[in-house]
Amino acid sequence: MRRPDMRQHYAALAKVDGASSPVSIPEPTLHISPDEAEAARRRFGLPPRWIALCPGAEYGPAKQWPVAHYAALAVQAQQAGYAVAVLGAPRDAAAGAEIAAQAPGSVNLCGATRLTDAIALLASCSGAVSNDSGLMHVAAALQRPTVGVYGSTDPRHTPPAAHHSATLWLQLDCSPCFQRTCPLGHLNCLKHIMPDAVWRELARLMSAVAPN
Repeated sequence: MRRPDMRQHYAALAKVDGASSPVSIPEPTLHISPDEAEAARRRFGLPPRWIALCPGAEYGPAKQWPVAHYAALAVQAQQAGYAVAVLGAPRDAAAGAEIAAQAPGSVNLCGATRLTDAIALLASCSGAVSNDSGLMHVAAALQRPTVGVYGSTDPRHTPPAAHHSATLWLQLDCSPCFQRTCPLGHLNCLKHIMPDAVWRELARLMSAVAPN
C-alpha cells in the first residue's frame, strides 16, 4: 500500500477540527548566512566548487547506496572539476574513508563536524548526493541541488520536498519494503542505480541554478 506524503500527514495532524486542508504546503527552507557558509567552507579547507556526499542512514543498510557507487560518483565529480567531501556521523567514518580511498583527493569529514558545521558546509556546496537521510532533507531545504537515492523507502512518502531536488528510485517489485536490511539479501534496489545516472541528474540540477 502506498503511504501518503509525510508532509500531508503532519499537516493533517496539525489541522484544527473542522478546518479545511491547505491547498499546498510550503517547501521547507533553511537559511544560513553566506558569511557563515563561506567561513565553514574555508575552515574545512574546501574550494568554492565542491560536491557533498552523504552515505549514511540511521535506519540501516537497506537505505545505503553502495560505497563503491559513491566512490565512482566522486571520481566523475572530480573529472568535472569539483572537489568532493563526504559528510556524516562518526559511525559513517569507515564508509567515508573507503570512498576517499577509492576516489583519491576526496575529503572524509564523517565524524569531524558538529551538526551545525555540517549544515553550514552544505549551504556552501555546489550539489549534494545522499541516501534517504536527515542530511538529504537539510541540503534540499538549504536550496542546494540535491539528489536523493532511494531503495527500501519510498520517495513519494519522504521526498526531499524542497526546491532544486530530485530522487532516483527503481520501483522494483520488492521496493519499498521499509526494512532495515534487504530481506532478499541482494539489495538490487540500490545496487542497480548506477553512478552515471546519479551524476547526470545532479549535473542537470546544478545547471539549472546560479553557480555556487
